[in-house]
Amino acid sequence: MTQNQCKLSVNINKIATLRNSRGGNVPDLLKVAADIQKFGAQGITIHPRPDERHIRYQDARDLKSIVYTEYNIEGNPLERSFVDLVLETKPTQVTLVPDANDNLTSNAGWNTIKNKDFLAEITQEFQRNNIRVSIFVDPVLEMIEGAKITGTDRIELYTEAFAHQYGLGNKNAITPYTKAAILANELGIGINAGHDLSLDNIQFFNQNIPNLVEVSIGHALISESLYLGLENVVNMYLQKLK
Repeated sequence: MTQNQCKLSVNINKIATLRNSRGGNVPDLLKVAADIQKFGAQGITIHPRPDERHIRYQDARDLKSIVYTEYNIEGNPLERSFVDLVLETKPTQVTLVPDANDNLTSNAGWNTIKNKDFLAEITQEFQRNNIRVSIFVDPVLEMIEGAKITGTDRIELYTEAFAHQYGLGNKNAITPYTKAAILANELGIGINAGHDLSLDNIQFFNQNIPNLVEVSIGHALISESLYLGLENVVNMYLQKLK
Protein backbone atom coordinates (compact mmCIF):
# COMPACT_ATOMS: atom_id res chain seq x y z
CA MET A 1 0.00 0.00 0.00
CA THR A 2 1.48 3.34 -0.98
CA GLN A 3 1.03 6.14 1.52
CA ASN A 4 2.79 9.06 3.12
CA GLN A 5 5.51 8.25 5.63
CA CYS A 6 4.10 7.55 9.06
CA LYS A 7 5.42 9.75 11.87
CA LEU A 8 7.37 8.26 14.76
CA SER A 9 6.52 9.58 18.21
CA VAL A 10 8.80 8.23 20.93
CA ASN A 11 7.28 7.53 24.33
CA ILE A 12 9.85 8.50 26.98
CA ASN A 13 8.09 7.05 30.04
CA LYS A 14 10.84 4.45 30.48
CA ILE A 15 13.47 7.19 30.67
CA ALA A 16 11.52 8.73 33.54
CA THR A 17 11.21 5.31 35.22
CA LEU A 18 14.99 4.89 35.12
CA ARG A 19 15.53 8.41 36.47
CA ASN A 20 13.04 7.95 39.28
CA SER A 21 14.61 4.65 40.36
CA ARG A 22 17.62 6.49 41.79
CA GLY A 23 16.31 9.98 42.40
CA GLY A 24 18.18 12.94 41.00
CA ASN A 25 18.14 13.76 37.31
CA VAL A 26 20.02 10.93 35.60
CA PRO A 27 19.11 10.28 32.88
CA ASP A 28 18.03 13.82 32.06
CA LEU A 29 14.52 13.47 30.61
CA LEU A 30 14.58 16.86 28.88
CA LYS A 31 17.93 16.20 27.22
CA VAL A 32 16.77 12.80 26.04
CA ALA A 33 13.63 14.36 24.53
CA ALA A 34 15.75 16.99 22.79
CA ASP A 35 18.17 14.35 21.49
CA ILE A 36 15.39 12.07 20.20
CA GLN A 37 14.06 14.95 18.11
CA LYS A 38 17.58 15.79 16.94
CA PHE A 39 17.97 12.16 15.84
CA GLY A 40 14.93 12.55 13.58
CA ALA A 41 11.85 11.43 15.50
CA GLN A 42 8.80 13.51 14.64
CA GLY A 43 7.20 13.48 18.07
CA ILE A 44 7.49 12.93 21.80
CA THR A 45 4.85 11.04 23.79
CA ILE A 46 4.37 10.93 27.54
CA HIS A 47 1.77 9.15 29.65
CA PRO A 48 1.65 10.70 33.13
CA ARG A 49 -0.31 8.79 35.75
CA PRO A 50 -1.75 10.17 39.00
CA ASP A 51 0.90 8.43 41.12
CA GLU A 52 3.66 9.96 38.94
CA ARG A 53 5.56 6.66 39.01
CA HIS A 54 7.38 7.61 35.83
CA ILE A 55 6.43 10.86 34.10
CA ARG A 56 5.70 13.58 36.64
CA TYR A 57 3.19 16.32 36.00
CA GLN A 58 6.03 18.83 36.21
CA ASP A 59 7.81 16.91 33.43
CA ALA A 60 4.83 17.58 31.18
CA ARG A 61 5.16 21.29 31.89
CA ASP A 62 8.94 21.33 31.44
CA LEU A 63 8.78 19.42 28.16
CA LYS A 64 6.53 22.07 26.63
CA SER A 65 9.55 24.29 25.91
CA ILE A 66 11.66 21.34 24.67
CA VAL A 67 9.31 19.58 22.26
CA TYR A 68 9.17 21.40 18.94
CA THR A 69 7.79 18.41 17.01
CA GLU A 70 4.49 16.67 17.83
CA TYR A 71 3.83 16.72 21.57
CA ASN A 72 1.44 13.93 22.56
CA ILE A 73 0.17 13.50 26.11
CA GLU A 74 -1.69 10.26 26.89
CA GLY A 75 -3.90 9.61 29.88
CA ASN A 76 -7.28 8.97 31.39
CA PRO A 77 -9.61 11.99 31.13
CA LEU A 78 -11.70 10.62 34.00
CA GLU A 79 -8.92 12.10 36.15
CA ARG A 80 -9.64 15.83 36.33
CA SER A 81 -6.02 16.50 37.28
CA PHE A 82 -4.99 15.00 33.93
CA VAL A 83 -7.50 17.15 32.04
CA ASP A 84 -6.26 20.27 33.81
CA LEU A 85 -2.64 19.38 33.02
CA VAL A 86 -3.42 18.99 29.32
CA LEU A 87 -5.33 22.27 29.21
CA GLU A 88 -2.40 23.98 30.94
CA THR A 89 0.34 22.58 28.71
CA LYS A 90 -1.65 22.56 25.44
CA PRO A 91 0.20 19.76 23.62
CA THR A 92 -0.27 19.10 19.92
CA GLN A 93 -2.38 16.08 20.73
CA VAL A 94 -4.05 14.41 23.69
CA THR A 95 -4.64 10.67 23.51
CA LEU A 96 -7.51 9.49 25.70
CA VAL A 97 -6.75 6.12 27.33
CA PRO A 98 -9.14 4.33 29.72
CA ASP A 99 -6.50 2.86 32.02
CA ALA A 100 -7.13 2.39 35.74
CA ASN A 101 -4.74 4.05 38.19
CA ASP A 102 -3.24 0.71 39.20
CA ASN A 103 -2.68 -0.59 35.66
CA LEU A 104 0.92 -1.49 34.95
CA THR A 105 0.32 -0.36 31.38
CA SER A 106 -2.64 0.30 29.08
CA ASN A 107 -4.54 -2.90 28.37
CA ALA A 108 -7.78 -2.03 26.56
CA GLY A 109 -9.38 0.53 24.31
CA TRP A 110 -12.48 2.60 25.05
CA ASN A 111 -15.99 1.31 24.62
CA THR A 112 -16.84 4.33 22.50
CA ILE A 113 -20.53 3.44 22.37
CA LYS A 114 -21.07 3.07 26.12
CA ASN A 115 -18.95 6.18 26.83
CA LYS A 116 -19.95 8.27 23.82
CA ASP A 117 -21.48 11.16 25.76
CA PHE A 118 -18.49 11.56 28.07
CA LEU A 119 -15.99 11.17 25.24
CA ALA A 120 -17.84 13.68 23.07
CA GLU A 121 -17.92 16.21 25.90
CA ILE A 122 -14.23 15.90 26.78
CA THR A 123 -13.22 15.84 23.11
CA GLN A 124 -14.99 19.13 22.54
CA GLU A 125 -13.33 20.65 25.60
CA PHE A 126 -9.87 19.84 24.27
CA GLN A 127 -10.70 20.87 20.71
CA ARG A 128 -11.95 24.24 21.93
CA ASN A 129 -8.41 24.73 23.23
CA ASN A 130 -6.87 23.82 19.86
CA ILE A 131 -5.67 20.40 21.04
CA ARG A 132 -6.06 17.51 18.61
CA VAL A 133 -7.82 14.50 20.14
CA SER A 134 -7.09 10.81 19.61
CA ILE A 135 -9.11 8.03 21.28
CA PHE A 136 -7.47 4.71 22.17
CA VAL A 137 -9.54 1.86 20.69
CA ASP A 138 -9.41 -1.84 19.94
CA PRO A 139 -9.67 -2.83 16.26
CA VAL A 140 -13.41 -3.41 16.47
CA LEU A 141 -15.54 -1.84 13.76
CA GLU A 142 -18.33 -0.83 16.15
CA MET A 143 -15.79 1.00 18.31
CA ILE A 144 -14.49 2.88 15.26
CA GLU A 145 -18.04 3.90 14.40
CA GLY A 146 -18.57 4.97 18.00
CA ALA A 147 -15.40 7.05 17.88
CA LYS A 148 -16.76 8.92 14.87
CA ILE A 149 -19.82 9.94 16.89
CA THR A 150 -17.63 11.52 19.58
CA GLY A 151 -16.14 13.97 17.08
CA THR A 152 -12.56 12.85 17.71
CA ASP A 153 -9.89 13.83 15.22
CA ARG A 154 -8.09 10.49 15.38
CA ILE A 155 -8.12 7.04 16.88
CA GLU A 156 -5.12 5.16 18.24
CA LEU A 157 -5.32 1.46 17.46
CA TYR A 158 -4.30 -0.67 20.45
CA THR A 159 -1.79 -3.05 18.89
CA GLU A 160 -0.83 -5.49 21.67
CA ALA A 161 -2.91 -8.36 20.22
CA PHE A 162 -1.29 -7.90 16.81
CA ALA A 163 2.21 -7.74 18.25
CA HIS A 164 1.73 -10.89 20.32
CA GLN A 165 0.29 -12.94 17.47
CA TYR A 166 2.80 -11.65 14.94
CA GLY A 167 5.58 -12.75 17.27
CA LEU A 168 4.09 -16.25 17.14
CA GLY A 169 4.20 -16.18 13.34
CA ASN A 170 0.53 -15.32 12.76
CA LYS A 171 0.53 -12.61 10.11
CA ASN A 172 -3.25 -12.87 9.82
CA ALA A 173 -3.40 -10.97 13.12
CA ILE A 174 -3.15 -7.82 11.03
CA THR A 175 -6.57 -8.38 9.43
CA PRO A 176 -8.81 -6.68 12.02
CA TYR A 177 -6.43 -3.71 12.10
CA THR A 178 -6.53 -3.33 8.33
CA LYS A 179 -10.33 -3.49 8.36
CA ALA A 180 -10.48 -0.95 11.18
CA ALA A 181 -8.18 1.39 9.27
CA ILE A 182 -10.22 1.10 6.08
CA LEU A 183 -13.37 2.04 8.01
CA ALA A 184 -11.61 4.92 9.78
CA ASN A 185 -10.45 6.22 6.40
CA GLU A 186 -14.02 6.04 5.09
CA LEU A 187 -15.25 7.94 8.14
CA GLY A 188 -12.56 10.61 7.86
CA ILE A 189 -10.79 9.74 11.11
CA GLY A 190 -6.99 9.90 11.32
CA ILE A 191 -5.20 6.73 12.41
CA ASN A 192 -2.50 6.42 15.06
CA ALA A 193 -1.27 3.17 16.59
CA GLY A 194 0.71 1.97 19.55
CA HIS A 195 1.54 -0.67 22.16
CA ASP A 196 4.18 -3.38 21.75
CA LEU A 197 5.18 -2.24 18.27
CA SER A 198 8.87 -2.94 17.72
CA LEU A 199 11.60 -3.14 15.11
CA ASP A 200 10.46 -6.70 14.41
CA ASN A 201 6.86 -5.87 13.51
CA ILE A 202 6.63 -2.17 12.69
CA GLN A 203 7.35 -2.41 8.97
CA PHE A 204 4.76 -5.13 8.38
CA PHE A 205 2.18 -3.22 10.42
CA ASN A 206 2.81 0.03 8.59
CA GLN A 207 2.63 -1.63 5.17
CA ASN A 208 -0.79 -3.09 5.96
CA ILE A 209 -2.49 -0.08 7.55
CA PRO A 210 -3.65 2.38 4.88
CA ASN A 211 -2.96 6.00 5.76
CA LEU A 212 -1.36 5.31 9.13
CA VAL A 213 -0.45 8.77 10.39
CA GLU A 214 1.57 8.20 13.56
CA VAL A 215 2.92 5.45 15.79
CA SER A 216 3.84 5.93 19.44
CA ILE A 217 6.59 3.56 20.59
CA GLY A 218 8.29 3.48 23.95
CA HIS A 219 9.10 0.24 25.75
CA ALA A 220 10.48 -1.64 22.75
CA LEU A 221 12.38 1.32 21.34
CA ILE A 222 14.09 2.15 24.63
CA SER A 223 14.87 -1.52 25.26
CA GLU A 224 16.33 -1.95 21.77
CA SER A 225 18.41 1.17 22.33
CA LEU A 226 20.21 -0.49 25.24
CA TYR A 227 21.86 -2.78 22.70
CA LEU A 228 21.93 -0.68 19.55
CA GLY A 229 22.05 2.93 20.73
CA LEU A 230 19.24 5.49 20.81
CA GLU A 231 20.22 7.47 17.71
CA ASN A 232 20.67 4.30 15.69
CA VAL A 233 17.34 2.82 16.78
CA VAL A 234 15.36 6.00 16.07
CA ASN A 235 16.74 6.00 12.53
CA MET A 236 16.06 2.28 12.11
CA TYR A 237 12.40 2.95 12.88
CA LEU A 238 12.29 5.87 10.48
CA GLN A 239 13.68 3.67 7.70
CA LYS A 240 11.06 0.99 8.36
CA LEU A 241 8.26 3.58 8.32
CA LYS A 242 9.12 4.87 4.86
